Amino acid sequence: MRLPALKGRWPSPGGGFVLAGVCCLLAWCAAPQAGRAGQAIGAALDPCPRPAAGSALPQPVDLRSENGELRLDLRIRNARQKDGSVHYCYVLADGAQAPTLRVHPGDHVLLRLHNEIDNGQLAAADRLSPMGQSLCTTPPARTADPCASGAMGATATNLHFHGMTLQPVCHQDEVLKTSVPAGAPFFEYRYEVPRSEAPGLYWYHPHIHGFSSRQVQGGASGALIVEGLERSVPEVAGLPERVLVIRDQELLNPQAAPARSEPTPPKSLMESDGDALNNGSGFGKPAKDLSINFVPVPYPLYPPATLRMKPGERQLWRVLNASSVTYLNLAWLVQRRAQPLGVVAIDGVARQAAGGVPGGPLWTDHLMIPPAGRAEFIVEGPPAGNTGLLVTRSVDTGPAGENDPNRALAVVQADPQAPEPASRLPGPSASAAVPATDALTPLRQLQPVRTRRLYFSEKPLHPEDPNSPTEFYITVDGRPPKVFDPKAGVPDIEVHQGDVEDWIIENRSNELHAFHIHQIHFLVMDLSGQPLQEPFVRDTVNVPYFKPQMLSYPSVRLRMDFRDPNTVGTFVYHCHLLEHEDGGMMGTVRVLPRHRSKG
Repeated sequence: MRLPALKGRWPSPGGGFVLAGVCCLLAWCAAPQAGRAGQAIGAALDPCPRPAAGSALPQPVDLRSENGELRLDLRIRNARQKDGSVHYCYVLADGAQAPTLRVHPGDHVLLRLHNEIDNGQLAAADRLSPMGQSLCTTPPARTADPCASGAMGATATNLHFHGMTLQPVCHQDEVLKTSVPAGAPFFEYRYEVPRSEAPGLYWYHPHIHGFSSRQVQGGASGALIVEGLERSVPEVAGLPERVLVIRDQELLNPQAAPARSEPTPPKSLMESDGDALNNGSGFGKPAKDLSINFVPVPYPLYPPATLRMKPGERQLWRVLNASSVTYLNLAWLVQRRAQPLGVVAIDGVARQAAGGVPGGPLWTDHLMIPPAGRAEFIVEGPPAGNTGLLVTRSVDTGPAGENDPNRALAVVQADPQAPEPASRLPGPSASAAVPATDALTPLRQLQPVRTRRLYFSEKPLHPEDPNSPTEFYITVDGRPPKVFDPKAGVPDIEVHQGDVEDWIIENRSNELHAFHIHQIHFLVMDLSGQPLQEPFVRDTVNVPYFKPQMLSYPSVRLRMDFRDPNTVGTFVYHCHLLEHEDGGMMGTVRVLPRHRSKG
């Protein structure tokens, strides 16, 4: 029996690798359930229906807090498709998918999550974890304590509120032990949005270790907006806004040849699971298809989603890269010429000018957004009689990285009769008083209490075998590399609340990685030793890949901010290419209470 290759990302679970897989295939993993079990369901029954390629671009439903409170019931569901892929979705009681949650600093959120993942909609391979977890066990009991079970399996789920400075405790934003089994009662997430939370774009998604990639790639994600950006950036006051969630998925046409309009690309090199490796040409078969607000833009013709916009109208576009592995390099074209994008916020935080005060838009003609990154920018609609095109240009992910070629995402028609977007920011009169700047000293002006060095690396288990699984690591320098163990009780790093540290993150592999940390933001201080004057703080950043001709490993120096009291606790950092995270490229940091002075 040959086990299915899952991206070649199987770390070594000792001598039990084959036995564990066989056990899973022969036990509950292969046991069909009654009714629809094991069958791809028809479109009429699909709880996660998707628009057709080329459809008009829908906007996610807005759920807004009222009287300082946001309450909602959210269900996660799944459905196996005819091609064998599995859709996942967050749905409301009326079936609306992936609502945008809109809150204000200080609001109270009560989100009740119901896990309706159907084991019968999963094939045997869908239940195998890259970490070798839950292979020979039944799914966690419905009566198990979701706060303490730590059961990471294909039918379990939880929620991570990405970018938010919430406490890493159960019912708020804890992902190491919190695991909600399928069929269990509604699980409550309840928290207060910190009053210091920066207005901007955040998001929510599952974070079940070993299965995050499949659930997110299947579509389990949604936007979360902290209102008030217009008070920090007056240039956006009164603008219509659009929320654009870009996701990736398995290729709809994996056997298709590239379009004839493309230059002839080099021979396509494939990973063990069939994903296309980067060919360096900017063309050819991508590793994954993309969708925009669930409208698929499939290879090889990339029919874009469509939307209408008043000629010359300015809008604020809030773009979330909810892809599991795909990098974006966005450009806005009119008559094939790149138009300026007025970037006002990255990863949920407005641009910082000198002294840490909010600054105006930063104008650029393209914008790199790694998986999990967000960007908010001003665009101007095409002139009357013209169309605009939102595209993602190719990204050099390295010889071992996935192929992310040039492709279209959405075409915009200039139409004087275009309908108003569903949401508009408050006008200037409502935002005339710009809020006082945060009392905390800007990160750039602080000296770190210490500097740490970490590095990304990979190791094929059997270098002579092209289909060999690969182990993925993020390692504190001076320690041996190891795949992440969610059961380990000892954190990789300890800091104290109030500390500011510099972390140098090296990439010792030949593919691009995206470093992300929960609960905090950081400032990028330099790139491979070259100082940067970054006007944004981030929670996710690319780390360039290593080339043989380099004299040293490429790196980024990050000024890490552990000053917020909400950071006390244990949380994770990892590569946000979720196949890498699921394969072991993750570590933990424990933030201890602030040092108390003696006497």
